[in-house]
Amino acid sequence: MAEQVEFAKMNGLGNKILVVDMRGRPDKVTPEAAVALNADPATQFDQIMAIHDPKAQGTDAWIDILNSDGSKAQACGNGTRCVVQALSSETGRKTFTFQTVAGILNAEEHEDGTISVDMGRPVFAWDKIPLAEEFFDTSRIELQIGPIDAPVLHSPAAMSMGNPHAVFWVDRDPMAFDLERFGPMLENHPMFPEKANITLAQVTSPSSLRTRTWERGAGLTLACGSAACAAAVSAARTGRTGRTVTIDVASAPSRQPLTIDWRADDHVVMTGPAEWEWSGKLYPQTGSFVRDEELRHGDQGARAR
Repeated sequence: MAEQVEFAKMNGLGNKILVVDMRGRPDKVTPEAAVALNADPATQFDQIMAIHDPKAQGTDAWIDILNSDGSKAQACGNGTRCVVQALSSETGRKTFTFQTVAGILNAEEHEDGTISVDMGRPVFAWDKIPLAEEFFDTSRIELQIGPIDAPVLHSPAAMSMGNPHAVFWVDRDPMAFDLERFGPMLENHPMFPEKANITLAQVTSPSSLRTRTWERGAGLTLACGSAACAAAVSAARTGRTGRTVTIDVASAPSRQPLTIDWRADDHVVMTGPAEWEWSGKLYPQTGSFVRDEELRHGDQGARAR
């Protein structure tokens, strides 16, 4: 069996992340390893951010992203912030450029510890999101859950933030909806040939939103960075807010809010925290792991598996 690699259990606003150091190796974290890691309560995650050697000149790393079901993800903003914090702690650097399937991401750690990630430009063209049907205006597409004359959810905005998103606007707390029941149906709806992240969004002021997300390939999550970006862009696009908003994540109300700025150049910049929890070593083929014995902050109970 190949040698173990170092990894860190982290979170971005509660979005559970495993940052795995695959630099200097030709192999990848396998889908089987991802499923095994997610099955263990100690390493349960929303996304794995596997750091590989750079493929393109001028970038610092190639990031391979896996969902908890072993499928590939194109983008993960909260996970990218975790990667920045991990690499900044290792190198002392504050700015990084990463390459993902979704394209190039530039990121910066600030003096207060928050991290900004340029998530690129949103994509609105129906065939690029992609959708199964043609819509001239994707700020409001024909899709609903519930009775025709009294739908529970309807008319979402659709876009890609490197991965497909559907944002349903609701007039009350997103926690009041049974997203655990509706999420799987909407994620796998025929309208979305590559599936979709499903977000419920509520306007709470002219410059703030409250969101809850069913994440493609991961299920209910405490936070989803690209979904927050999609909600912010949709809000500005439909005149619900301005182009800079704070996002209060309904599933994690005690967490620091995200700030999303849809800039004049159409790039979406997300700023928020990342949190280190513990570290260890794992086998990228199988997912078996050992937790480091000496934990930060005086934590006890190192766990081996």
